[in-house]
Amino acid sequence: MGETQSPMKEEPGRKLVSTTRLIDESSLKERLILLFTQWEVILGLLLILVFAYFINITPYFLDAFNLLNTTFTFTEKAVMALPMIFIIMAGDIDISVASIIALSSFAMGYASANGAGTVSLVVIGLLVGLAAGLFNGIFVTKVGMPAIAVTLATQSIFRGIPQAVLGDKAYTQYPASFAYFGQGYVGDTFIPFSLVFFLILALVMGFVLHRTRFGRKIYAIGNAKEAARFSGVNVERIRFINFALMGLFCGIASVLLTSRIGSTRPNIALGYDMEVITLVVLGGVSISGGKGNLFGVLMAIFLVGYLKFGMGLVNLSAKAMIITTGTLLIVAVLLPGFLNTAKSWRKLKRQQQVSPEKV
Repeated sequence: MGETQSPMKEEPGRKLVSTTRLIDESSLKERLILLFTQWEVILGLLLILVFAYFINITPYFLDAFNLLNTTFTFTEKAVMALPMIFIIMAGDIDISVASIIALSSFAMGYASANGAGTVSLVVIGLLVGLAAGLFNGIFVTKVGMPAIAVTLATQSIFRGIPQAVLGDKAYTQYPASFAYFGQGYVGDTFIPFSLVFFLILALVMGFVLHRTRFGRKIYAIGNAKEAARFSGVNVERIRFINFALMGLFCGIASVLLTSRIGSTRPNIALGYDMEVITLVVLGGVSISGGKGNLFGVLMAIFLVGYLKFGMGLVNLSAKAMIITTGTLLIVAVLLPGFLNTAKSWRKLKRQQQVSPEKV
């Protein structure tokens, strides 16, 4: 009898190389999917698309002077968005921010009409903004009222004061040097002072949020307020500081805005509150708190700012800008949920694929 030839067996080394290659390719694919489903990356891609679109249809968009100059129009909102990240991250909200600007601007206008100089005006604007933030913080943390109720009330109070005093009049007498904060450039360049100042503030606030114990406590409060309290975090103190910072930064924004337009009217900054909240939520900060980062908000600020700039260049109406911004906000709220669901399904599928086969 002839010997029966045994079937050819696969070489162990070849099987190992093949399996390793499949694992590497799968790992690379997963890393790419994870990268391009991050909200900050999506915002960056949208910003690139905005630039590509408007560069293609208007020759005035890609101009360094225009791109820098247009930051004057959204720097004040950008400044206000920084502490709003802290407030929303901790599970609160502040819808009185535009009214704080109006109150601070009114105080500066009244002081200027009575002979105050530039330095005094800046100090007054900052102190009034800080006082308004402290007022909100006391009622939210000490009295225990909901933030939405407190700031809804102070929204009317803070704006009602300049409305009652000024009526349909305006303060327009400001020192010439005061205009620098909202209209000036750094040295002999055409880089706006307000843009540089905002970027410095963003670096400081980013460091505080992502590299300090205070920032970690904000995340903890937003994720589980009671758990954070039982773990030793002084929740009310952190929330109080957040509202104080919000008021102070509104004072800064009031200085920038008032000096840029050179006047104070009761309707100054009207609607800024919702726009600032939109920027923060669009930047990936969860409206329920505990999730988000400052970099995403920075991307949202420049995305919306340059989108409006481009739309203005092609003579699109203000209503179209509002509709576009609202659509972006809806996408910002809904899309992360879909992305998280998709990631969960991919993770479950990957676990099923790599689970060992039963022998």
